[in-house]
Amino acid sequence: MSSLTPTARVILGMLKLGVTTGYDIKKVIDFSTRFFWTASYGQIYPELKRLRKAGLVRAEQVPRGKVKRTVYSLTPKGERALHDWLTDNQEVLFEIRDESLLRLFFSDQLSRDEVIANLRMQEQIFGLVLERFRELEVGVKEGVAEGRVYPYVALQYGLEFMTFARDWYAEKARRLEAGEELVELEDDEAARGEARLGPAG
Repeated sequence: MSSLTPTARVILGMLKLGVTTGYDIKKVIDFSTRFFWTASYGQIYPELKRLRKAGLVRAEQVPRGKVKRTVYSLTPKGERALHDWLTDNQEVLFEIRDESLLRLFFSDQLSRDEVIANLRMQEQIFGLVLERFRELEVGVKEGVAEGRVYPYVALQYGLEFMTFARDWYAEKARRLEAGEELVELEDDEAARGEARLGPAG
């Protein structure tokens, strides 16, 4: 199993893509991977120091005018560590941190109108993110011609997911507004009888 920290994984990947400073790594994360894998300045800079100490990255001072600037690149050891992680056959962590879904989970505490308002808000938010993804699509697609295929493939996932999420929240809100129930429970006795008898036919 890879020993890289979550922040190290995104940093090494960004360095491989040619993003060379801590500032630029954060900037690229903010319009690309942050929707599924993010990192803050408070994580990036200490991690860059650890990676340098571990021999996975090298650092070079390249001032821009009077501004101090450190440029990072992968060492051969860093290249191997990135490749090892990318090809690691261990189970991949799956985690979604979605506050809107957490609110929905606890929404039995709210009135129907309050739930509808939250659902409509999330519909709008996912719609706005979808618009942003579509704006990014042109630039990311251009990278395919330069050999960067999989950022665009990942963006396609994002486009499809955001479309699904927007439409999912819209449908739940529509059903509540129409006075429908979101969950219809089967008659317990009938369900138990069907389970005993098995499928008809």
